[in-house]
Amino acid sequence: MLTEIRIDGLGVISTATAQFHAGLTCLTGETGAGKTMVVTSLHLLSGARADAGRVRRGATRAVVEGRFTVEEVHDAARDEVEKVLESTGAQRDDDDSVIAVRTVGSDGRSRAHLGGRSVPAAVLGDFTAPLLTVHGQNDQLRLQRPDQQLQALDQFAGDSVANLLRKYRLARRTWLQARNELLERTARSRELALEADRLKHSLDEIDALAPESGEDERIVAEVRRLSDLDSLREAAVGAHDALAGPDDAPGESSGVLELLGAARARLESAQDPALSDLAPRLGDAISVVVDLTTELSGYLSDLPSDPNALDSLLNRQAELKTLTRKYAPDIDGVLAWAADARGRLDSLDVSEGALATLAKEVEAAADEVREAARKLTAARGKSAKKLAAAVSTELGGLAMGRAKLEVQVRQMPAGAQDSAPLTVGGKELHAGSSGVDEVEFRLSAHSGAQSLPLSRSASGGELSRVMLALEVVLARSEHGSTMVFDEVDAGVGGRAAVEIGRRLARLARTHQVIVVTHLPQVAAFADTHLVVDKVDDGKGVNSGVRALTDDERVKELARMLAGLDDTETGRAHAEELLATANAEKRSATPAAS
Repeated sequence: MLTEIRIDGLGVISTATAQFHAGLTCLTGETGAGKTMVVTSLHLLSGARADAGRVRRGATRAVVEGRFTVEEVHDAARDEVEKVLESTGAQRDDDDSVIAVRTVGSDGRSRAHLGGRSVPAAVLGDFTAPLLTVHGQNDQLRLQRPDQQLQALDQFAGDSVANLLRKYRLARRTWLQARNELLERTARSRELALEADRLKHSLDEIDALAPESGEDERIVAEVRRLSDLDSLREAAVGAHDALAGPDDAPGESSGVLELLGAARARLESAQDPALSDLAPRLGDAISVVVDLTTELSGYLSDLPSDPNALDSLLNRQAELKTLTRKYAPDIDGVLAWAADARGRLDSLDVSEGALATLAKEVEAAADEVREAARKLTAARGKSAKKLAAAVSTELGGLAMGRAKLEVQVRQMPAGAQDSAPLTVGGKELHAGSSGVDEVEFRLSAHSGAQSLPLSRSASGGELSRVMLALEVVLARSEHGSTMVFDEVDAGVGGRAAVEIGRRLARLARTHQVIVVTHLPQVAAFADTHLVVDKVDDGKGVNSGVRALTDDERVKELARMLAGLDDTETGRAHAEELLATANAEKRSATPAAS
């Protein structure tokens, strides 16, 4: 629910603040006073495109700030709002409300804030979309569009259509994926066959060499080692001989091991304890030398004795380089390329058998789409009759007693440029994301009149009433959102105006309703009456918004009654109008029609 709005520097409004409450709020004022700017501010909070031309002359920017509460809305809307708040990090105020701000500079730049966090204007729109719906003259034009009429029908149908629509979209996505794959394989069969041959040749080349992960790096290390084989062997033999003595000339020279043994024997035979105590330390040294001698012997035995080992490694290295030059910088990359190539090769089967199998899959998927579309069309047809009856009943209460709305659900033929037509019952239909149906609202203005599309049969006033009747019907399944009507009563008067006021008051039992109106018959039903005042101080025109007291409200209604605010007759008429509206609201029950 919208609880408060503040406007700075927007159009004729320098600074204005308005408080909003549950129920029906009517906003009135003289022509040019700035009522439209209030609606414009709500459009800005809804993420609408910013217009620098709306910034007040002389001001550097226009600022709109709205305070919203979300406890009153239905669960689905609350979940959407909570997701936006969580994703943006927006903070709630102390009273648990959320503040949304839109700023428009005179240079056309726009900024948006939600709960103290800077956000894109589109995100601001995501936040207000479940909470705020603004209807105006443009919405009447949109009501004439087939896509909007289809959306209204689906909204009225609720889960009975929503669930079928989800199943249809899932089936359609599966069908289109399989269909596109078949078309691609068929159209590119020659090209894909050549690609398959190239992949097979490359995989055969890789498989013939059978490289192992990291093999190229191991060969580089081994080649480096073998290249230094003679110097490595000479160093190891020299170290071994120095420790253990030469194997090929025993007795000619003593190694470190023999000398350490002799030294330990002399110390152990000495009669002086100071010398004999040193003998164990020589024993430790002998153990270390023995370990080193053993390791050097093992190292020498592991050195290649085959004189052709280096040539074999170099040949293997050359073979692997033929792969790394073609497919990847190293062998691990070659193996990864081969794995991807095998997967791609599996998907390139363009044989007649493979294409026939895929064609069967496509036809089976198409059958699923056809069945889902059939059920969706049938469900929409049932809901269309109920929607037409409900709206026609509402029109009867809006002084269009003999008017009748007809909701037609037709299957859409596929166009010449349709990329994916669906054959149903021998007919090619357009399988769009919303089904194979198109919806048309038709209106017969009186008994016996031919039903015609809304764009051809309805005047501006009739369109206003059709839209209001539709909103009343659609609102029955939802609670809590704020609905704003900008002069939807244009072109209406007399009894129809009273009925519009009555319907808006009824709608306000489950929704917060804000109406910009010029009709006193509508304003009389308001729970809260706000007026936009225009003041010209000689320096410029400025407008403000204020709530009316009971006495001020009588005066304002009298003014709206053809400018009769200064006459006893006008005030009496206004008081009578208020009394009648209040009596009807008191006597009305939620079940009343």
